[in-house]
Amino acid sequence: MNRSLKVIDCVVNPITPEVMRLRPAWSKTFWTGKIGRESSVAEGVTHEQMLELMDRNGIERSLLIATKTGQMGIPGSWHLPYEMVADAVQRWPDRFSGLAGLDPTEGMAGVRAFEHSVREYGFVGGHFYPHWFELAPDHARWYPFYAKCVELDVPVQLQVGQSLVYDPARPLKSVGRPITLDAVACDFPELKLVGIHVGIPWTEEMIAMAWKHPNIYIGCDAHSPRYWPQSFVHFINTFGQDKVIFGTDYPVLDFERTLREIDALNLRPVALEKLLRGNAERLYRLGQS
Repeated sequence: MNRSLKVIDCVVNPITPEVMRLRPAWSKTFWTGKIGRESSVAEGVTHEQMLELMDRNGIERSLLIATKTGQMGIPGSWHLPYEMVADAVQRWPDRFSGLAGLDPTEGMAGVRAFEHSVREYGFVGGHFYPHWFELAPDHARWYPFYAKCVELDVPVQLQVGQSLVYDPARPLKSVGRPITLDAVACDFPELKLVGIHVGIPWTEEMIAMAWKHPNIYIGCDAHSPRYWPQSFVHFINTFGQDKVIFGTDYPVLDFERTLREIDALNLRPVALEKLLRGNAERLYRLGQS
């Protein structure tokens, strides 16, 4: 795909063979079964192969998630060590940036580790899944991480909308209602919050939060653009053009198909530039490359 606009993908899961050996079995069957990705994904994609895919689709930079999926010791949970993402960021600083997964059960030890990832590894923000801990975004156990984000002046991504059944042995409740961001934004007006996964099926709620609060943004990842609610497309193209950032949640979505479907939306040029690059560049202070 020839693309003059260089894209920033703000939600990317590293899936190198080394990472895939750490991931629990459910993640591989989830991608190939529920999501419908090809079986080769479960074998892993090296960073070099990832860069080739990015180049082929005009993606200049990807934000790699050092995910923390549930409390360690609970079946199905796993954590990707920050150091594994930091290594990729240090090798390709112009192509990769790091996002630190957050686990509220780690308390202040987790807060200090998060701070270390930003100050020492150069990570550009935090990331977490409320449903994996069954703690809504406005639960008090997340608040120390919010305070640290404000102190470090970095955004935090969090999944909003329904959760799926990832590990059949442990179905999780959908605690990420977008409306729960309202209390967080009121308590931390300086905090930059990114509600990823569009907010489906509560997209209108997510749009309302991004419209109400100056520092709430929406990540458009994990759901194919051809199925986005029309109200969301309208938001991106008009009054919300400064409030949505591009992401795929790779490998959940394929780079090429996702960008092709966005092209088919026929967004206004200025809105398209902000979606695919400008908003992320400003929010994460990525600067000019």
